[in-house]
Amino acid sequence: MVPVISFIGWHNSGKTTLARRVVAHLKEKGYAVGVIKSTKERDLVFDRPRTDTARYKAAGADGVALLAPDQLVVQCKPPGLELEALAQRLFPEMDIVLAEGFKHAVNVPKIEVRRDPAAPLLRDRVTGVIAVATDLPLPDGLCFRLDQSREIAELIEARLLGSPQPLAAPSEE
Repeated sequence: MVPVISFIGWHNSGKTTLARRVVAHLKEKGYAVGVIKSTKERDLVFDRPRTDTARYKAAGADGVALLAPDQLVVQCKPPGLELEALAQRLFPEMDIVLAEGFKHAVNVPKIEVRRDPAAPLLRDRVTGVIAVATDLPLPDGLCFRLDQSREIAELIEARLLGSPQPLAAPSEE
């Protein structure tokens, strides 16, 4: 099973910025990293009018995939899967999957990203929060500053990958 961890926080807390930096650190170490982002926005435009993928969608296709030399784009209705099952389906070949959002995901460790001192702490409202990243004072618990993305990547590596060496490392001959 591919390990999954989610970055959670209120709107504009810095989740994407911090998670993107953690992805870069894990990639530096040689890990294959997938990302799943959750959003409440609707009607996002993924392809342009008059493209083949748009024509397939207009024809009523329930799912459309486009494979190009540099990317694979899959569009379909949400399968209704929990985060862990979705990660296994989309990224089975990854060493780890980082998610953004999914604060109510069950059995998924979470890192809360916090900027607004007036917003309630999510760690008191949801399960699975293993650390908080903030520049605000917090009385207890495992906390990181927002600029400690490397240390957060090391925490993720130690807790979820169980080894300082990536699973995708080349073998010695």
